[in-house]
Amino acid sequence: MKDFDYIRAASLEDACQRAMQSGAMFLAGGTTLLDLAKCGVAEPEVVVDISHVAGLSQISADGNGVTIGALARMEDVAGSPGIKADYPAVAQSLSLAASPQLRNMATIGGNLLQRTRCPYFRDPGTFDACNKRNPGSGCAAIGGVTRNHAVLGTSSACIASYPGDLAVALVALDATISLGERTVSAEDFFLLPGDTPERETILERGEMVTAVFIPSSPVAKNSTYLKIRDRQSYEFAAASAAVGLELEADRRTIKDIRVVLGGVATKPWHARSVEKALTGKAIDIATVETASRLAVEGAVSSGGNQYKIELAPRVVTRAILTMGGLL
Repeated sequence: MKDFDYIRAASLEDACQRAMQSGAMFLAGGTTLLDLAKCGVAEPEVVVDISHVAGLSQISADGNGVTIGALARMEDVAGSPGIKADYPAVAQSLSLAASPQLRNMATIGGNLLQRTRCPYFRDPGTFDACNKRNPGSGCAAIGGVTRNHAVLGTSSACIASYPGDLAVALVALDATISLGERTVSAEDFFLLPGDTPERETILERGEMVTAVFIPSSPVAKNSTYLKIRDRQSYEFAAASAAVGLELEADRRTIKDIRVVLGGVATKPWHARSVEKALTGKAIDIATVETASRLAVEGAVSSGGNQYKIELAPRVVTRAILTMGGLL
């Protein structure tokens, strides 16, 4: 780990101003930055500590929705009675992410900004080629071991999957993310790799996530996050699905549905074709199974991750049927 300057920001404005310095990086819970610095991926010249900035850790709700400060701890949000009752997919996504120790330290803002778990990205000592780490250097993952890599949203420059759980639920529930002077949808916050995989979000230098807003809605209240992983203790998703479902008064016809995939794409993957295929239809097992196959339209396997193309539709099916009361 290289030497760096340490600055404790006195306010939000101070933090953003300090972050304009070359090589500056924010420090909140530290669970991602410390990890990346130890493996030689992150080499900040200046660490701007925002953990003591006031006003960024509240969870406040009203009739329109809930606002979660960027410095709120994952465990506090997951355990909030209001979040569990009105936005269960959010609470579940956080409870299934990381270990209890990490959830007690990690913040909501930091969770959204966590980097990929691609082993080629996280091992610069062994693998020189990584377009996400060193633009233009190539992608060692292509042609390598790809069991955990993405099958959707990839490019010839990068096939690394987005690792987060919370962001999948936020996209499904139409959340927005405040960046100080502007607000963007959670879906637009994350970028596809294209030719610039080093740029993962729309954040500009000096900007930081300040809060997340989730609107209240019937689909938010009747939502779930289903995560399939290699082990029951903390692990990243092999495939996951956040689903919100609203039925008509007849309790059979789908009035509104949201479906977003995790673990299989380079960003939280909004499966609009599934939503379109099911809206207005009577919910039954065959209809849901057929529509769920659309979730992986355009998927491309790179070898070891072929199983994700088979697994993801099953995760979507199970999540929808659960919310529809058929499982």
